[in-house]
This record gives sequence, C-alpha cells and structure tokens, in this order.
Amino acid sequence: MSFADKARNKADELKGTVKERMGDATDNKRMQSEGAAERAEAKAKQAGEHVKEAGREARDVFPG
Repeated sequence: MSFADKARNKADELKGTVKERMGDATDNKRMQSEGAAERAEAKAKQAGEHVKEAGREARDVFPG
C-alpha cells in the first residue's frame, strides 16, 4: 500500500468522523449516519489494503 493510499484512506476516515460528530452536535441524523458510513467505508478500504499487503508479503516469504 502506498503512502498516498494510506493518507487518502485516513483523510476519508477523518472526514467521516467530523461529519458524524457534526451530525451529533446539530442533532442531524442524516449527517450523522452519512459520516458513520463514510468512516466505515474508509476503514474497510484500509483493511482491504492490509490484506493485499499481507498477501504480497506471504508470497515473498513462500515463493512458489
């Protein structure tokens, strides 16, 4: 996973967190749920990248 991908995913996660908290503060359920969804999506992307990275590392350790 490149540094740019990590930074982009983290930025998306933070954006979702801010949106979720703004929804909490303003009692805006739609904004709150959108923020939670954005945050969860960013975390899922990050997890997927970690799985890919682990697969590449395992392939390097156990060459076919």
